[in-house]
Amino acid sequence: MAVPVLKQAGALLARYDVLISDVWGVVHDGLWALEPACEALTAFRERGGAVVLLSNAPGPSPQVASVLDAKRVPRQCWDRLVTSGDVTRALIAESHHSKAYHIGWQSDRSVFEGLGVELVDAASADLVVATELNDYRTETPEQYRPLLEDFARRGLPFICGNPDLVVHVGEDLLPCAGALATIYEELGGSVAWAGKPYRPAYDLALAAASELRGGRTVDPAKVLVIGDAVRTDLAGARLMGFDSLFIAGGIHREETMRGGQVDPAGLAKVLDGLSVQPVAAMAALA
Repeated sequence: MAVPVLKQAGALLARYDVLISDVWGVVHDGLWALEPACEALTAFRERGGAVVLLSNAPGPSPQVASVLDAKRVPRQCWDRLVTSGDVTRALIAESHHSKAYHIGWQSDRSVFEGLGVELVDAASADLVVATELNDYRTETPEQYRPLLEDFARRGLPFICGNPDLVVHVGEDLLPCAGALATIYEELGGSVAWAGKPYRPAYDLALAAASELRGGRTVDPAKVLVIGDAVRTDLAGARLMGFDSLFIAGGIHREETMRGGQVDPAGLAKVLDGLSVQPVAAMAALA
C-alpha cells in the first residue's frame, strides 16, 4: 500500500498529543528557518500539543538553542530541545575514562565541560569522542581511516556524538560523525551512539514530554515522530513504536523529489524494506 502524500499536515498532527520533531531538514535547512514548518509546529502547540525537538546536533541543548535562534527558528514553535550532545555528556560521564581524543569543531568541546575529562593527543587517549569531522567542507571520512585503525587496534571505546552520516547545509551534502563511527565499527571497534535512532535519545525526549504534560505518562499511540532520514528518524520511530511523518524534501530529496513534488516511485524505493511504514509523507512540513 502506498504511503499517503500530504500537502498540509494540520489534520494529521491534530491526531497526536506529542510531536518529536527532527530539526535539520525539518525546521531549518542548515542556513535559515523553514517558515511553514515552524508555523505548523506553532499551531500545534497553540492547540495544546507538546513539541519536543530531537536533534543529532553534537552540542548540548543550550548551545544548540542559541544556534536555532540565530537561524530564526522561533521559540514559540517548540517546548523542549534534546540533542545528541546531551546524550554524549551522559555517555562520557558513564565511561569513567579521563583522557579523551576529540574529533570535531572547537565549539563542540562544550560537551566535556564539568566532566573532569582531559583532552589529549591521539597517543595518550583512552577514549575517542567524535562530534563532527574537524572540517566537513574539506575533509572526507576516509581520510580518518589510518587514525581510526590505530584507535581500533588499541581497543579504545568510541563515542559518536552525531549518528547522522550526512547532512544538508543549504544545497551541499556534507559528512557527519556517524560516517566515522561506521568505519570504526567496520574495523572492529566498539561504538556508543549518542542520538537517533537509539533509545537513550528518545527516552530523554519522552521524559521532557511527560514533564510538559504535568508528569503524566505519554501514550505511545499519541506520539508522532517527524523527520527526513530513514536511517535515524524513521528507524527510531519504529524502535519506539511511534507513528512517523516522513519529510521527503530533506536528506533524501535527490531520490524522492522531482520538479519540486514528491515522486511516488522514488518515495517507494527509499521506503522499500521498512517493516513499519510512515503514516504519511510530504515534501516539507507545512
